[in-house]
Amino acid sequence: MAIDIQRRGLLLGGAAGAWLLVAEFALTPATTGSALAQGWPAHPVRIVVPYAPGGSTATVARITADRLSRIWGQQVVIENKPGGGTNIAAAAVAGSDPDGYTIFIGSSSLATSRLLYRSLPYALSDLAPVTLVCTFPLLLLAPNSSPASSVAEFIAFAKEKKGKVTFASPGVGTVPHLAGELFKQLADIEMTHVPYRGDAPALTDTIAGRIDLQIGGSAMIEQIRSGQVRGLAVTTAKRSRLAPELPTVAEAGVPDFDVTGWFAFFVPARTSRAIVEKIHIDTVTALNDPTVKSNLEEHRHGGCRLDAGRTCRVAQGRNGKMECRDQGG
Repeated sequence: MAIDIQRRGLLLGGAAGAWLLVAEFALTPATTGSALAQGWPAHPVRIVVPYAPGGSTATVARITADRLSRIWGQQVVIENKPGGGTNIAAAAVAGSDPDGYTIFIGSSSLATSRLLYRSLPYALSDLAPVTLVCTFPLLLLAPNSSPASSVAEFIAFAKEKKGKVTFASPGVGTVPHLAGELFKQLADIEMTHVPYRGDAPALTDTIAGRIDLQIGGSAMIEQIRSGQVRGLAVTTAKRSRLAPELPTVAEAGVPDFDVTGWFAFFVPARTSRAIVEKIHIDTVTALNDPTVKSNLEEHRHGGCRLDAGRTCRVAQGRNGKMECRDQGG
């Protein structure tokens, strides 16, 4: 699958893509009436994760769901629907009853899928944004058996083994996949893409040495720390404060490389405005819980910067990057 990645396009598909989605969805009318939110939720709520269990998306969803369960007094369950570059899960939520009981944890792929697929089983207008949850770097990982211990050494290895090097992502059309394609172009190397149904299945083959490079979410920082895999770099413009020893791809020898991932909550478009606002407020409360913040920002997730409740816009003349400020700021 040959993909020509425009650098600006991928930046828009990253953190900035969240704003583009919100801008488009803002045109979708929502039912009003605070009475509709009274007594909600009256039974369990599900958060649909578009990947297999064990990856970054599932980690964020699980940690957030645990706190929301306590706030709502109802169980919040995680339902994994991997496949289709996150489109299977997105379509399932878009077609669900608009009652707030089905939440989609979407990622940057929502912004890029419409550019990669001729047709989708849902329209962006079928989903309504609830809140941006967090932004995070992607990680470049290599098996411990790899001859490369740095980005420069991996590029040299790929050029030596031209056409025989593989890289894994959590699925076709996902931002890690596109980040890999961008890395190929900017580093002028050849790699064969091997898609999986999430970070965790890909990680199994990376640890075993069946994959030469994996690009995935920052939850895999734990596997780097434990020595199961070798971390080569982070994809953002600046180093992660939780793994300062890892260089950025740009400073490691690939100038202009800058990819940021994001997670956000969405619900079916016709969901009551009152219920959307309640989910938003309670999610912000959950993410501001000290334990949740510690788990996501400082420990388990490895640098998922919390952005819930922030107002964002695309900065003019800055390659589509996103500027954010706190509400009321």
